[in-house]
Amino acid sequence: MSFTDDQIARYSKQIIIPEVDLAGQKKISSGRVLLIGAGGLGSPVAYYLNAAGVGTIGIVDDDVVDLSNLHRQILHFTKDIGKAKVVSAEESLTALNPDSQVITYQERLTAANAMEIIQDYDVVVDCADNFSTKFLLNDACIMAGKPLFFGAVLRFVGQALTILPGKGPCYRCLFRMPPPPDIAPTSAQAGLLGVLPGTIGLIQATEVLKYFLGLGDLLVGKMLTYNLLTMEFDKIKIRKNPECPVCGINPTISELVD
Repeated sequence: MSFTDDQIARYSKQIIIPEVDLAGQKKISSGRVLLIGAGGLGSPVAYYLNAAGVGTIGIVDDDVVDLSNLHRQILHFTKDIGKAKVVSAEESLTALNPDSQVITYQERLTAANAMEIIQDYDVVVDCADNFSTKFLLNDACIMAGKPLFFGAVLRFVGQALTILPGKGPCYRCLFRMPPPPDIAPTSAQAGLLGVLPGTIGLIQATEVLKYFLGLGDLLVGKMLTYNLLTMEFDKIKIRKNPECPVCGINPTISELVD
C-alpha cells in the first residue's frame, strides 16, 4: 500500500508518532471495521475511525433519522430527518474523508444474516441500543472469532469492554442471559444526556485503533465504567467463566437465535 501526498498530509499527525509511522498507518488504512448501529455510539465511532483513515467501514442499521435523534447522533443533520440512517451516515463520512469505503446494510442484524455480514470484517463494534442485539452480536463474534468492541450508555453512565475470542471473557461471562424488557429500560425509555455516547464511542474507537496498531493495553477482561455526574472512571475486572454458554469449556449455545 502506498499513500498519495494528500493522504500523507491528512494523516501526518499520526504518521509522525514513532509508534505509528507509515507502517501503522498502513495497518489502519487496510483495516475493515463493522459498526452495528449508526446512532449515538455509532456516530463518534464512525467519524473518528473514518478520520483516522480506516479503509473500510461497514454500517448496519434499519432505522431512519428522527428529530429526537439529533441531540446525540451527530452523523445526521436536520435536513436528514426521514432519511435512512445508513444513507445519511455514508454521506457524512464521505464528505469528511473519501478515503474510506463505506458499505451500508439497511437492515436489522438477525440470527439469519449476522454471520454472513460480519465474515468480511476484521473487527466489529457494538453500537446497538438494545440487549437482544448485543447478546446476538456477542454470540456471533465468538463463533466467528471476531474481536468485538462493546459499548453501552444510559442516562448518565456508560460502559465499554473489548472482547477477544479465546483471549478473555465475553459478554455472556458477565451477563448470562438478556434481562427482561420491563427490568432493563432502553435509552428511549429512560433517556440519556447527549454528550455521553460521544465519550463512550470515542473509547470504542480508541480501542479499535490500538488493536490495529498493537499498542497499549486493551479493555480485555476489564469493564470500563464512566459516570459523567462525578467524572469518574472505574474498571471492573471480569473473569472468563468456564461455564459460559457460548465461550466456556462445554458451550451450550451452538447456533444463533433471535
